Amino acid sequence: MSGIALLAVTAGVVTACGDEGSPAPASTSSASTSAAPGARGAAKTELHMVENDGHRLAFHVTDGSGPVIVLDAGGGEDSSYWKDIVPKVRTATGAKIITYDRAGLGHSETVAGPWQVESAVSDLKTGLHKLGVTKDVILVSHSQAGEIATYLTKENPGLVSGSVLVDASLPPLYTDEEIARIVAANQPAVDAAKKDPSKPQNRQLISTAESYTPMHKAYHHISWPDTVPTTVIVSEKTPFDGSPEDAQRWRDAAATFVRQGPDRTLITAKRSSHDVPKDRPALVLKEIEKMVSAQG
Repeated sequence: MSGIALLAVTAGVVTACGDEGSPAPASTSSASTSAAPGARGAAKTELHMVENDGHRLAFHVTDGSGPVIVLDAGGGEDSSYWKDIVPKVRTATGAKIITYDRAGLGHSETVAGPWQVESAVSDLKTGLHKLGVTKDVILVSHSQAGEIATYLTKENPGLVSGSVLVDASLPPLYTDEEIARIVAANQPAVDAAKKDPSKPQNRQLISTAESYTPMHKAYHHISWPDTVPTTVIVSEKTPFDGSPEDAQRWRDAAATFVRQGPDRTLITAKRSSHDVPKDRPALVLKEIEKMVSAQG
């Protein structure tokens, strides 16, 4: 199994593009213009620094109306992951769009200790509430963000009206056997990271590895609310492109998730790697449009 598997799904060390060493802006908000040409017109994007549990997080809000589309990047990626998609989504839907940097990424402050999905959920929920967003959220969640989406939606079904899960980490995958395979395959990378824990990417990998097994044993038993429709996009190559057995398990997990409840649709991103938003942006945009239209 390729050692990139855990990195792509949970830590994103190899593909990380966020500058974790960047200082957080001193101001609580600042405005900038984001070009979104077309019938919907240009849109303004504003940066808000939101505090939760003693640390600050960067939220980027693009003006719009109707449902609020929250784009949540995979492990190791910050809000800039969506920079090419945000203007297109805004033009196509006219909706308000929110992207954000999870703790330790982009302009958000680092939190010490093992990575905990509960903390990540709290950060996102608190940020949305402080921005006045309490309903009609459409989550677009890639990779590791699927775990945040699952817990957030289960605990706050009134907040989320629909979701597009993009090659997301889903509960059915994490049997005891699969967890053990992922941990074993990635142990060399974790050991290497421990030799230089000063690097932000290494710190994130180490913190993820510390909580990985118990967190995913629990995640395996979490269910998605039947009241919240979702579209599941699964990549053809998956994060386990080097292991046919694990790649099939990833695809099977997506299919199982869809069968477990109503109003769920499965779509395969042909010819795509795990990086579906980069490889097949038009497909992601199409499914976001469809979800927005379905939710009014």
